[in-house]
Amino acid sequence: MQSTNNITRNTMTDTSAADFMNPELIKKKIAGFKASTKRAKMIQAENYYDGQHDILKRKRQTIGKDGELVTVDNLPNNHVIDNQYRKMVIQKTNYLLGQPITFQSQNPEHAKALHAIFNRRFMRTLKNVGRNGLNAGIGFIYVHYNEQGDLCFKRFEPTEFIPVWKDKDHTEMMYGIRFFQINTYEGSEEKNIDKVEVYTPGGVFFYVEDGDGLIPDKVPYRPYFIATDGELTEAFNWLHIPIIPFKYNADELSLLTISVKSLQDGMNSILSNFQNTMEEDMRNTLMVLVNFDGANLGEFRQNLAQYGVVKVRNSQQHPSGDVRTLTIEVNAENYKSIIQVFKKALIENAMGYDAKDDRMGSNANQMNIESMYNDINMDTNETELEYQASFEMLLWFVHHHLSNTGKGDWQDEPVEVIFNRDMMMNETEIIDNVAKSVGILSDESVVANHPYVNDLALELKRIKQEKAQQIKDGINQNYGEAFGKGEF
Repeated sequence: MQSTNNITRNTMTDTSAADFMNPELIKKKIAGFKASTKRAKMIQAENYYDGQHDILKRKRQTIGKDGELVTVDNLPNNHVIDNQYRKMVIQKTNYLLGQPITFQSQNPEHAKALHAIFNRRFMRTLKNVGRNGLNAGIGFIYVHYNEQGDLCFKRFEPTEFIPVWKDKDHTEMMYGIRFFQINTYEGSEEKNIDKVEVYTPGGVFFYVEDGDGLIPDKVPYRPYFIATDGELTEAFNWLHIPIIPFKYNADELSLLTISVKSLQDGMNSILSNFQNTMEEDMRNTLMVLVNFDGANLGEFRQNLAQYGVVKVRNSQQHPSGDVRTLTIEVNAENYKSIIQVFKKALIENAMGYDAKDDRMGSNANQMNIESMYNDINMDTNETELEYQASFEMLLWFVHHHLSNTGKGDWQDEPVEVIFNRDMMMNETEIIDNVAKSVGILSDESVVANHPYVNDLALELKRIKQEKAQQIKDGINQNYGEAFGKGEF
């Protein structure tokens, strides 16, 4: 490591050190977070994403003799799930993070260095963090060095991490607490161990839960990284805690919490009720028993279900015994209409888009496409604003890593982070408009707006090389025609 700018040697100087080095306080914070409504909603959203909806707990009930609801076990009780919530989470995650992020800088070497660090592995991590943000309202990336000394990015589960903020707007952390469980073996016996890690300005402290308290782990403390210069080894810490929050919105509310859950539950309920009604074949027909007073209804229904016939006998007591029916018509169109209303409302409240929208017909122009994406664009604008702020913090660590490792000093070099949204488009219409802009806009602007261009810097380099080659070929051809070929 060639430089140690914006890092500190392994010393504890923060005035709040007593807080994050107090095991009792850490234990209380963990217990409070585990019992909090906020964490419960995070877990609920993750469960809904995984298909574990409230409809799975529903029991069939009817009005009992006393007018109160009682559970009925002899009726169909289907649990149908149409997981539109999961679809919305995947849709919104891929819309913002489905394409590689572009870093634009006036210095090509700067952009190249950033793209090398923010590679495909990072994009995979960021997509998972984005999904966490939609489900939990917030996600976290931990910047660290692996054993080989490479800068790496790790995702922390929001349900297992407690940020302790310095300010009301949650822009800077005082320290962070991560708690998780690992499985290990003592001999042949499997054992679960509860681990706790406390991330502070002065490094990381490690604890193990022992009964009702926390005790230091085998390795109780580590700095954020160790620099080696020949035989000299020294521990260092960053000036900031290297954990970056990525918020779905400023209020840190999940997509499920905002307004989607009741609509998802309603859709599941309607679909389950429809299947229940279809399976209640005999109950779609009401039996009218004439002069069967005192008959055992359970036995009557069993015989009807088993044999499909009813014996009717006239006697002096019941001279006109009979069975008549009232048929109940189940209108599937009613259910279909209600489901469509629920689905449309869910997509609108989730601020997503319907890929089967009528506007995507055979004559889908770019204006119709953009109109369909209006809601998701508005919601993504807020998320992207939060992510841009997060990338400013993330780039602080990356730039100082590049500087400290002698790979370039770009700490004061401006860079634009571009999220390439994964949006359907009418390519023919866009290409036509781009072609008409040649001579009006700069070549860079024209190329940047072409739908086939993924890497602007690379494409401009190719164009420059092609033009140079064309000039070279033209010069050779002209001189050849002027002087002819040499003949001896």
